[in-house]
Amino acid sequence: MANTWVMEETRAVDLKDVRTNARLREVLTQLGQRPTASIPAACGGHADMTAAYRLFDNPKVTFERILGPHAQSTRERMAAQPTVLLVQDTTEIDLTRPTRQVQGAGPLGEDTRQGLFLHPLHAFTPNGTPLGTLQAIPWVRAPGPSSARLTRAQRAAIPIEEKESHRWLQTLRAAQQEAKYCPQTRLISVCDSESDIYEVLAEPPRIDWIVRACQDRALALEAPPAATPHFREHLLAQPLLYTQTINVRAHKPKIACDHRSRRQPRQSRQAHVEVRSGNLTLRPPWRADRKLPPITINAVLVREANAPEGDEPIEWLLLTSLPVTDAAQARDVVQFYCVRWMIEIFFRVLKSGCRIEQRRFEHLDRLLACLAVYLIIAWRTLYVCRLSRARPDIDCQAIFEPEEWKAVWKIVRQSDPPDQPPPLGELTRMVAQLGGYVARKNSPPGPQTIWIGLQRTYDFALCWRSFGPEATHGS
Repeated sequence: MANTWVMEETRAVDLKDVRTNARLREVLTQLGQRPTASIPAACGGHADMTAAYRLFDNPKVTFERILGPHAQSTRERMAAQPTVLLVQDTTEIDLTRPTRQVQGAGPLGEDTRQGLFLHPLHAFTPNGTPLGTLQAIPWVRAPGPSSARLTRAQRAAIPIEEKESHRWLQTLRAAQQEAKYCPQTRLISVCDSESDIYEVLAEPPRIDWIVRACQDRALALEAPPAATPHFREHLLAQPLLYTQTINVRAHKPKIACDHRSRRQPRQSRQAHVEVRSGNLTLRPPWRADRKLPPITINAVLVREANAPEGDEPIEWLLLTSLPVTDAAQARDVVQFYCVRWMIEIFFRVLKSGCRIEQRRFEHLDRLLACLAVYLIIAWRTLYVCRLSRARPDIDCQAIFEPEEWKAVWKIVRQSDPPDQPPPLGELTRMVAQLGGYVARKNSPPGPQTIWIGLQRTYDFALCWRSFGPEATHGS
């Protein structure tokens, strides 16, 4: 039987067959209850396993049709929020196999790895609670030489519509379209430095946006070309708005030859940063296929004042359409951008928690259908983790079924469950204890202990339904 949250999340599903709709709900329930298990282990029997693989092999069961109902439910959650951050990013799905490769997979880089790329648009509240995936673009890179080998002039001569980077512009336009579904909600698009593309910055704004700068662009001023100032220099000359102490995690570069300052190794520390802001008019770059206009935008510079010797200073250059005239407005921009890291955690849940890269399929189109299912499961896992932080005092039955929270209480507390459901924050910590969470001061459980604990919760709930005090036994 499908879980309540699965039924709510798939209300609008239409796979052109009532039985196929029901099978999707059943498969989503089974895989959601045991996300780290293999598909045969999660399904629990030969008949259910066969039905799951037939579902993914059904030509009517596509990536878009599976994700569509989830996107609709996401819009409903967005409409209940005053502000929503729409975060987009790209991740690799590595499908490299020791011998026989997945049919339809493509190269991931200059090496021999095979797989696909995934570029989702995910909605978050300003406190980092995930609301769901609105859109996801999966694509396979064609074999052949990489565009990285082209010169800067050669890359500039290629229209953006023919580049992989066009996905940033496509997804920004999709984010802008979401405004019509929730007109009372303030939408803000948030992107990392890979989206620092002039066409993205110059797109007519229908919603607000924040982009981390990757390059120090020239300002549009009447000055000789050699003397044209750049916006980083301009921001450094602006008055100080405020200072802040942030915790910086240690970082080891993945590629030894990457010499960019932000990719250099660093030690964990507390960094004292200074925040400045300003208004900029950027000089457009040259494009062979079109003439781009200069654009006026706002910017926030976050820079470490006294970095330890040998470490590169922490520095963020944030370009935005939001106002940044005072410290409160600049602080909002920085806070909104910090939520962008939640999509990296979402990717970790998808890969480590749902183990999407370990799913064994011979054909890519079947794996894509499975990927859409696990995108929903990854959202649900992270949603439980973050909602319990944002709303710890609400009734736990907002997330958990009665048999689930009662079984967890009985196992963890070794006592009969109370008459009234406990708060969500309390029960989520108990679920995380089943996954190895050890309570520490000001250290709420993370997604890994949650996804492990949830798997045990579903097993205990099955036992509670079958053998517990509320079980109905035949005569």
